[in-house]
Amino acid sequence: MRGLVGKKIGMTSVFNSDGKSMPCTVIEAGPCVVTQVKTLEKDGYKSIQLGFGDKSKKHTTKPEQGHFKNSGASFKRYLFEFKEEKQYKCGDIITVSHLDGEKYVNVVGVSKGKGFQGVVKRHGFKGVGEATLGQSDRQRHAGSIGACSYPAKVFKGTRMAGHMGNQRVTIQNLEVLKLVPEHNLLLIKGSVPGSKGSIVIIKC
Repeated sequence: MRGLVGKKIGMTSVFNSDGKSMPCTVIEAGPCVVTQVKTLEKDGYKSIQLGFGDKSKKHTTKPEQGHFKNSGASFKRYLFEFKEEKQYKCGDIITVSHLDGEKYVNVVGVSKGKGFQGVVKRHGFKGVGEATLGQSDRQRHAGSIGACSYPAKVFKGTRMAGHMGNQRVTIQNLEVLKLVPEHNLLLIKGSVPGSKGSIVIIKC
């Protein structure tokens, strides 16, 4: 299986075989339902669409209801597509057990939004001067962002203050510490993007 959809539960720590405490993220990975199978003949490429998280009929549009009816799956809140060479059919249930044997995974999520931040927090700038008595108010400012007469403009990509976070982030090669199939839980070493309860994509 190339990927799975899950929900970030939070962080904890577990002990490895050497007795060392390992920080880890707990993810509720699945169960996911195959809601659509795309083929090379019909769609031009092979992939499957996975649905995760139930929702009521009241919050499901008529086109979505028809889509789920054709697949035989219940109404799902989140839909993601994965390229897949293996043969699946609509209605198949994919659980965290499909990750059994995987030592490392990539996790995709949306990072926490930090709002409008200055260059010190956003880009790690050192700041200007020392914060002593009588000093100006420029300690956390960016300094010069370009020359005046030439090139007489600010180049694209210049690091400045602005909106920080709330972006799609991929963390690669995270170690899988433990699987708990009876509760559909996946324990991954370290942190992953997003806050508690956010949706993440696990890719193999």
